[in-house]
Amino acid sequence: MSNAELTLLPPGLAGQMPIRPRPDAQLGLTVSAAVLTTALTAVSFWLSFEALHDLAVAHRLKGERAWAWPATVDLFIVIGELLILRASLLRRVDPWAIVLTAAGSIGSIVLNIASVSGEKTVFLDYVVAAVPPVAALLAFGVLMRQVHEYLASRQQVLTAPPVPSAPPVTAPVEPEVPVVDQEPQEADEAPVEELVVTEEPESVMEPEKAPEPLTQPQQIDAVIRGLYDSLGQRRPTTALMTDALEKAGLPSSDATARTARKRVEAAEPHLKTLPSALAA
Repeated sequence: MSNAELTLLPPGLAGQMPIRPRPDAQLGLTVSAAVLTTALTAVSFWLSFEALHDLAVAHRLKGERAWAWPATVDLFIVIGELLILRASLLRRVDPWAIVLTAAGSIGSIVLNIASVSGEKTVFLDYVVAAVPPVAALLAFGVLMRQVHEYLASRQQVLTAPPVPSAPPVTAPVEPEVPVVDQEPQEADEAPVEELVVTEEPESVMEPEKAPEPLTQPQQIDAVIRGLYDSLGQRRPTTALMTDALEKAGLPSSDATARTARKRVEAAEPHLKTLPSALAA
């Protein structure tokens, strides 16, 4: 069985995408991308080191010194990217980090190209020499972006505001009608003209109206809102929302789920800051 799950849509949703990835497939894709990005970064830096080593050997550096010299160029890329990651987590811009990354990248590209210069050099020689440092910069930048998204999601878990609880609903208390006791007249007393007291008609209590049934959008919103609690205060993904709507017998397209999530988060803005259920 593949990681893609075929689902039959209701007749009213014909034309929608019938295939959607399962959560375990999304997690597998994320891990695969991280592993391949790390491998690409390592290979790119190794090729760049190899070219810079040959350049150092050609200019009077031997042995360990020839292998150590490329680090004085390419490590500026690593240091700069790490400082940019730190600045982005602090929500600020670090000019020194940008300068270090640019200096290391430009220097590595220029020196890699210079290592193939000669009388019989063709244009593709320069292209081949420039690919490893460019790939090292881009791959390491992508890797730092994935690390940034993970760390940012962990910070949201620690700083998420508490969920407000609804006040208890109390039943209305009916007012008590005071009972007036009338004392009987004694035989010896003269008759006293009685005052005619007109009683006000008792108010007729209207029967409580039965609650109106929820509309279909309200039912969809209720299902989506319940996912935040069932997931332990985490933001549900599209796949989780569509699965829950399908189990409830409601329209379960991706567009319907995302629209309902926007309505729920507009009513309760703090839900938008919760971490994604997949990132945890």
